[in-house]
Amino acid sequence: MTYKLTYATMFNPPQELHDNFEKALEVHKANPGREYPMIIGGEERFAAEKHQAYSPINTNWHLATFQKGTAKDAEDAIAAAKAAFPAWSKMNWEERVYLVRKFADIVDRRIYEMAAATALEVGKNRMEALGDVAEMADLVRWPCDMMEQNHGYLKRMSDDPLEGYIATNESALKPYGVWLVIAPFNFPAALAGGPVGNALVAGNTVVVKPASDVSWSATLMVDAFREAGFPDGVVNLVTGPGSTVGNALTESPDVAGVTFTGSMEVGMGIYRKFAEFKYPRPVILEMGGKNPSIISKNANIEDAALGCVRSAFGLQGQKCSANSRIYVEEAVYDQFVSRVTELTNTLNVGDPTKRDTYMGPVINKKSYNDYMTFVNDLAAAGRILTGGKHLTEGEMALGYFCAPTVVVDVPLDHYIWKQELFLPITMITPVKSLEEAMRLANDIDYGLTAGFYGTPDEAEWFFDNIEAGTTYANRPQGSTTGAWPGFQPFGGWKGSGSTGKNGGGYYYLPFYMREQSRTRVKRA
Repeated sequence: MTYKLTYATMFNPPQELHDNFEKALEVHKANPGREYPMIIGGEERFAAEKHQAYSPINTNWHLATFQKGTAKDAEDAIAAAKAAFPAWSKMNWEERVYLVRKFADIVDRRIYEMAAATALEVGKNRMEALGDVAEMADLVRWPCDMMEQNHGYLKRMSDDPLEGYIATNESALKPYGVWLVIAPFNFPAALAGGPVGNALVAGNTVVVKPASDVSWSATLMVDAFREAGFPDGVVNLVTGPGSTVGNALTESPDVAGVTFTGSMEVGMGIYRKFAEFKYPRPVILEMGGKNPSIISKNANIEDAALGCVRSAFGLQGQKCSANSRIYVEEAVYDQFVSRVTELTNTLNVGDPTKRDTYMGPVINKKSYNDYMTFVNDLAAAGRILTGGKHLTEGEMALGYFCAPTVVVDVPLDHYIWKQELFLPITMITPVKSLEEAMRLANDIDYGLTAGFYGTPDEAEWFFDNIEAGTTYANRPQGSTTGAWPGFQPFGGWKGSGSTGKNGGGYYYLPFYMREQSRTRVKRA
């Protein structure tokens, strides 16, 4: 079988991936501090103020220099996208699909360059960084496939039975206009590229705003769009603080729709802000999670422990899908906790660009400090079995490294059971029954991902009762993480998402279009 990189297959890659990644890494390290422009209307733009990006792996590593854009830059990017919209939206959908697929092919060719930058910038281990970029390519190919399968979303409807007339009806999905994509730091390729690809296939033009901490991946993505031959103004990139650039983008009346991935607090702020305009506009939000796993007394404990550890500590717990709370039936609680602790102690923490490293640093100093605040609160309330400290040995003293942490005996009314941490911390508690576990799992504002380990019949009960949009049963590759377009569509319920439809699935692309009913009548 030909190897296909996904988050489910990333644990046993061929040697070629490692060799190519290391070559790309050396190229980046040999050229530190390169300055990158914003891209507005097809032109490179430089700002008076700059942002020097340093790696969370080693804060002495100057990776690149980016522009601190202003509100005027944001306004110009929107104006460029608005000017490009008429021609792009009227282009045959087949031509748009062709260009987006061409972009995906370029990403495949440049995957090592992009992944090495992502690893250095975010602190992802090499396989997660490669997965991030590979997922971006698949996330933009998926809406191309959906557009083809639905023949451009032009559907013939039933004809009116009018005597003396011929009446024909059809339904068409049409683009909105300028689409804003606000991307997060943790998946800077996939969660920028996926929404951008959907917006473009639908016929919208785009302005991309990456997270302030990570602009490199988005810059390389937009460069790939330029290489693919997209018309000027169709894809625009602005970088800079959310307080200036971000606010100018979300407050513009010329933005027709937005896709935001990030915290519930910021996402709901955007949602409310968009509601203040004179008419509704689409808002697609993915806002995080506090994701549970439920372990039945009938579970395969090895699979359950391995899956929970991988999902708790992959990307240092900085995933909206991270497994941060685990409910275990009493009969297997001690056995499960022991195995999770053993597996956690085997995780290699360090420079994530090295082949054998599983966990790298957290993203910045704020997260580094927050980790100890939460650890101290948990230590006061419960018992830390492993972790609970900053790692400062050797080269780790120059980065933001935190030990993977397993906590037990925390009272169920403690605030951290319901607060998303975005850190390498997971909490485990015993339950008397699966029904109690389900009640606790659902008693939260979030509903993004969830995992289960038990019998097939119990798994069906889990799927029928869990309040989450992305669910897994008996999956050692990850209890709550690892979605992939075309395999596991990714999205959340309740406070985790605004649409109830999942990216990389069959029902997502139409959110980037609006319906027009067309009736044509002529005399018989």
